[in-house]
Amino acid sequence: MNIRTALLVVSIIWLGSEILLVRFRRSKSTETRRDSFTIWILWILIATAIGGAIYFGSQPTGSFGSASTVARIAGMVLMVAGIVVRWTAILTLKRQFTVDVAITEQHKLVTHGIYRYLRHPAYAGSLVSFIGLGFAYANWISLILVVVLVSLAFVRRIQVEERVLRDQFGAEYERYCSSTRRLIPFVY
Repeated sequence: MNIRTALLVVSIIWLGSEILLVRFRRSKSTETRRDSFTIWILWILIATAIGGAIYFGSQPTGSFGSASTVARIAGMVLMVAGIVVRWTAILTLKRQFTVDVAITEQHKLVTHGIYRYLRHPAYAGSLVSFIGLGFAYANWISLILVVVLVSLAFVRRIQVEERVLRDQFGAEYERYCSSTRRLIPFVY
């Protein structure tokens, strides 16, 4: 299998897993949605980032040049690692995971598993996958575009989610925040 075919396969698996999430994990009518339209911001910025990455990845300007093969392989490894982290986070949340910001009936604050280390590991995993996508296109412009746009979308979404979690869990969430980072271990 050549690198382009492998990238296509990884991308299809990633896209398929995200479509499944949207299809099956929208909040139900019994859940309180508090999304503030951030799901639309996410989708618009992510679509723009991917479209831009594809476009610039096909241009000679910004190309990694002789390091392209290594970058593409590293990018695919990062994409797969990010998918694994994201799905680990989602499976840890079980039924409490929704693609909308929502509080489910009998919602509990999850602080075990991967959530012991990060408050938003699903976004961290996605960010790693997007960084991988930028590297897989072996283009600096693609990489920067993806990282900046996706990071902006995730930071806004995290702000909304954390406001909802503070409202719901109060001091318990504050204690959890004091012992974990949002997205990047030991940094942010």
